[in-house]
Amino acid sequence: MQVTLMKGKIHRARVTEADLHYEGSISIDRNLIEAAGFLVNERVDIYNIDNGARFSTYVIEAPGGSGTIGLNGAAARQAMVGDKVIIVTYANFDGDEARRFQPRIVIVDEKNQTI
Repeated sequence: MQVTLMKGKIHRARVTEADLHYEGSISIDRNLIEAAGFLVNERVDIYNIDNGARFSTYVIEAPGGSGTIGLNGAAARQAMVGDKVIIVTYANFDGDEARRFQPRIVIVDEKNQTI
């Protein structure tokens, strides 16, 4: 049997950009991508703490150290600059793997830098 667990999370990041006319995705600071164990083009679920919106898109890389959390295309309608979001990836595991697996959880400050 397979179970789905949280693989990685960036917790309470602030949206820094919202570009409706960009071809969809979420731009994430490369340092945060690496810290959370995300992959470029990986599907992420995004939970907007400020308005309750929940949606999915895929990761694109923004420059490391920039603090960028940019919602692009249709995702830009789901948040405003300054909103706090939780960005999560999931993975499937068999029972033994699931018991041993530890997700990567990244907590960020007001400028989207890891704490």
